[in-house]
Formats: sequence, structure tokens, C-alpha cells
Amino acid sequence: MSYLDLPPLRHAAGTVRLPGSKSISNRTLLLAALAEGGTRIHDLLDSDDTRVMLTGLRQLGIAVESIGADSYCVTGAGGAFPVKAAELFLGNAGTAFRPLTAALALSGGRYVLSGVPRMHERPIGDLVDGLRQIGADVRYLGSEGYPPLEVRPAAIRLEAPIKVRGDVSSQFLTALLMALPLTGEPAVIEMTSELISKPYIEITLKLMARFGVSVQRDGWERFTIAGGQRYSSPGEIHVEGDASSASYFLAAGAIGGGPVRVEGVGRDSIQGDVAFADALAQMGARIETGPNWIEARGPADGRLKAIDLDCNHIPDAAMTLAVAALFADGPCTLRNIASWRVKETDRIAAMAAELRKVGGIVEEGGDYLTVTPTTLLAGKEGLGSQQVPLMVRQAHHERNLRAHLGLSQQDTVRPELVEGLIEIETYDDHRMAMCLSLAALGGVSVRILDPGCVAKTFPTYFDAYAQITAPVVAIDGPSASGKGTVAARVAQTLGYRMLDSGALYRLTALAARRAGVDWTDEAAVAAVAAGLPAEFDGEKILLSGDDVSDAIRTEEMGVGASIVAALPSVRAALLERQRAYRRWPGLVADGRDMGSVVFPQAECKVFLTASAEARAERRYKQLIGKGMPANMAALLEDLRERDARDAARSVAPLQKCADAELLDTTDLSIEQAVDAVLGWARCRMQ
Repeated sequence: MSYLDLPPLRHAAGTVRLPGSKSISNRTLLLAALAEGGTRIHDLLDSDDTRVMLTGLRQLGIAVESIGADSYCVTGAGGAFPVKAAELFLGNAGTAFRPLTAALALSGGRYVLSGVPRMHERPIGDLVDGLRQIGADVRYLGSEGYPPLEVRPAAIRLEAPIKVRGDVSSQFLTALLMALPLTGEPAVIEMTSELISKPYIEITLKLMARFGVSVQRDGWERFTIAGGQRYSSPGEIHVEGDASSASYFLAAGAIGGGPVRVEGVGRDSIQGDVAFADALAQMGARIETGPNWIEARGPADGRLKAIDLDCNHIPDAAMTLAVAALFADGPCTLRNIASWRVKETDRIAAMAAELRKVGGIVEEGGDYLTVTPTTLLAGKEGLGSQQVPLMVRQAHHERNLRAHLGLSQQDTVRPELVEGLIEIETYDDHRMAMCLSLAALGGVSVRILDPGCVAKTFPTYFDAYAQITAPVVAIDGPSASGKGTVAARVAQTLGYRMLDSGALYRLTALAARRAGVDWTDEAAVAAVAAGLPAEFDGEKILLSGDDVSDAIRTEEMGVGASIVAALPSVRAALLERQRAYRRWPGLVADGRDMGSVVFPQAECKVFLTASAEARAERRYKQLIGKGMPANMAALLEDLRERDARDAARSVAPLQKCADAELLDTTDLSIEQAVDAVLGWARCRMQ
């Protein structure tokens, strides 16, 4: 897609499972390639940058085998790369380009390394200077100090400490640290300037230790690698979730109320970017942490606090703070971020330009950014002017905006706030796209240009973001209460997507029956549910390509759905599948646990019910209308049995949530029920 439109958003809540860390993924791949033995790597990030590294390693003679979803077995070379001549294209992946440059310079071969045009604008001179100090033959094929590069065989000498600057990129030091054990000789690296991004060096040192190589660190100025050390496989390693990616969702929780929980990274993480949560806490967000999760809620008083913060320790995650600053109660200054200038784009300049579009007053310097939440100037001639925060939730169209300000039709407001979309340039930079998507939580419509750039580190980012921000109307209730009909009409009126969870359970029952699986065999039915080959094509419901829209609506499949839905393992197998239906502009979900279990943070919850007699009569008319046989007494008995079974099941028993609206439809027409639900939904969504 060339662009993605985000609607005005007002709330964020839910849980996100993070993809693997890019920094850990590519470091682990390289160390496994240089180590003795095979390493099984699990939860590896699937992204442009890791694909570049995997391709490069295979070109260099490393055996890499996929052994499952996001899992690989890498058979290491036990030292330098076996292939001694290769041309590598490494895209815009700094975490692949810099470390491979150093490792290849010590591998005794002839190599050419190139990338996309932006990679050729990213400095690498400090790393090349460090390698040349020990005799490496590294040559520039274009501009001095920048890729592309050619590496030739050379005699390596480690007679004196290697002098390296640390104030441009910590990746230069990481590259040297990871490559030097290939020599087998003692090596010393001394920093000639302050080292930025120290937490990323911590990641490098800890991963090297996992592969059997220890580094003595004297402060952050001197690093010593004892001779005689070789990398050896730890056998198996799991990649942590990406802490930088966690920042977008934690910020969404702080801005949009929350709670938003990220899983895959927590207080036991080796990544420095988990400190982003501490920065949010300084802004007043309520933060909770576990060993493998972090959760964020908005401040108790609803407004984030201004901060002045040295961001040297969280350079990537600090970009998210720049957007969070739009929601603060005063100017926020982010300092010591000079490294932004040499990333995928000049991020200081790019952030300044885009933040101004969404209402920030921005001052940029060589190594800092100050963001002041702007005010919207609006008022009557002769009566002065009134200033109000730009990022006012619920102020995403002119009527709401005027009501919020107390303005009449004669008063003026800035047109970009009430017309069309605010276009966000992303500069082929994944973090620009992800950060600026948070602006929509200010109640403005945002168009993200080139949203596909997030594939560099988080290909499914916008799906995950939708699953915590898209508004949800959850309609619970017993069988035959009218949930499906009401939900379909509400979804059509609002222009939202619809989830008929009952259809998923009916499909599971049908698929189990076709597979010869007994409905009471929990493990077998759960396996069917986990791999359910189902598709929803408009009004058609397909199972393995067959149209089963009518087949799943029989009374037999209704009974089967009720039986399999009572099995805990089946419900667990379908839970994430149901949550994945949450998409912009919103979702109407009907079922018997939509508000209580599947979407507990739904903006609007309705419990639809009716007397058993009324429900039996409706079901009777429905079946007769389809030309199917029906018996009123049998239907009534069946409904009462289902109600008892649903209320008594051990997992997600049928019940009304405390925060749900109760709607008894016994004496209501469908139109009246739809109008009631629409009224509640519109009230909650405003």
C-alpha cells in the first residue's frame, strides 16, 4: 500500500505479543555463524533486516535451516567464514552491515558490501579506521567514510589498543567486539569520545558471554578481550521481544488510557530500551512490570507531565517520547540524541517536520529536540482569543470541536483539524511510521505514507496497533437472543467490521464431525480449532473452500457448538483468532463471552437477552421460514439446556459484565433493539 489511513482514535487497551528484538536477532545470528556447533534460535524476528542477515550468512557458506515458525538451526563455521569471495547486498540494515564488515575484514577473503542509497549515506568511517589500525584492508568504493565497501585479505596485527570514537554509533564498537575473537589474540579497544547507546553494548557483551567469550570492561572507556577465546554454541537460545517496539504500545496505553500490556520483554530483559517505561513513569503514566511483561496506563489525572530527559540510554525508544510530548502539559526536551542524525533518515529533522504537522511547536538542535504541545487559536473578533490543547480527545470533527470550545458557527477553527487527513511522511524509516501513528490518539485523522516500511523490524505493526485501538462493541447474551441479527445491523450502520463468534464454534463442531472427532474429545477438538481452515467471504462462510453457510446453521451444529464451546482448550485455541478480527474503523463482536473474556476493554458492552419462551418462538419461526422441521417444545427444552450448560461451564461462563448495558428484547422489535445498541455505542465512542 502507498498509504494507510488511521481514523481518529480515543482509547487504547489490550495485550500485544512483541516480535523478536532486531538487535538481539542479528547479533545472535552472527555469533551462531562464527561459533563451533549448531545453534537452535527460537523467536527470531521475521523482518527485512533479519532476512538480509540470513541471506548474507548463507552466501558466506553458513548452513541455516528453518526448523519451525521463527526458529532456525545455524551450523557455525567455528571461526572465520568459509567462503572467501562474495558480494553482499545488505539493504538498509545497520545491524547487519556494520558487524559483517568487521567479521569479513578478519576472515581472509575478498568481499564487496553494499546497500540501498540511504545505507550509502550512513557513516562507517570510524569502524573502518578502527579496522585499519590493526592492518585490515577495507576500501571505500564511493564516498570516503561511507559504504559501499570492499574488503581484501590482510595480515592482522593486535600490537596496540584500537582507538574508536563512540559518539556516532555504538554499532561500530559492537562490530569490533564481536569480530576480534576470530583472531584468537588478546585485543584492547579504547574509546576516544563518550560512548552513546551504552545499553546496546550491554546486549552485545551479554550475548558474547552466552557464546563463551568474556570481555573485561573498564567503565565505558576500555574493553579487553583475552586471547585464546573462541565462540561455542550454547545449543539453544530464545530471542527476547523487541523493547524498542514495546515503546509504541506502552505510549499508546499512557496516551489512550490503557491498560496496554506488552509481552515478551520485562524487568528481566537484557535490553536497555526497557528503561522507556521509566521515562513514561516520569511523565505520570502508571507502569507495572513482570519478568516478561510491562503494562502502561494513563496518568490518574489524565494528562502526561512535561519532562527534560537525557535519552542517551534509549536512543531509538526516545523517538516515541517525542510523540508522547504532544500530549504533555508543557514543553518536553529530549537531549543527547545526536545519533538520530545518522539513522535510517535524519530523525531529528524528520521528527521535527512531522510533529509540526500534528500540532507541535518544535525546536531542533544538533543533539536535542524540544516539543511544545501547540494550542489551537480560536475565538471571536473583539472578544480576544481562546487557546485549547490541539490534541483533545473527542474533538475529531467540527461539531465536537466547536462544542468543546463553546464556539458558534461564526467562529473559525483551523481547517486541517476538521477536514481530510494529516499526511505523515515516513522517509523509508520504520520508526517514523510507528511513532507518528500514535498521533491519531489525539482525535485526528492521520494518513501514514509508505506504511510498508515497518517491515524492516515489525511487519505486522499496524495489525497489532489496531488490536489495541480499534473501537469494539461487544454484544453478549444467551442463544437465540438476537445477538447476530442486531450485531450485523449495528456493524452495517457504523461501518464497522463484524465478528460472529458463534460461527467459529459452529465451524469447529462441523470440522470435528467431518474429521470423525467426538465433540467431547477436548484435545482432538482443540487441535481442530487451532488449525481451522475457515474463511469469511462477505456473507459466505467457507470451510476448506466449501461454502458451509447453511450447514453450520442447523440445530445439530448449534448443539455441537454449545458442547465444544464448553471445552477450555477449544476456547483458548480460538481466543487470539477472535481478537485478530479487531481492525479499524471498528468491530462489532457478538457471542457469549465477547465483553467478559475476548474484549474485556471494549468501549461498549451490551448484554442482550430475552425470555426462553420468546427465544424459542424466534428460533421456531426462523427454522420454519427456511423450510426446516421444528418442534416448539423441543426447541424450548434445548434452549434451557444450553443456558444451563453455558452458565455452568468452567471457562467463560455466560454472565453479564458489571459494565455492560442490559437489553431485554422479549418485547422489542429488531429495529428497537438495534436503535438501543446504536445509542449506547455512539455515546461511548464519542
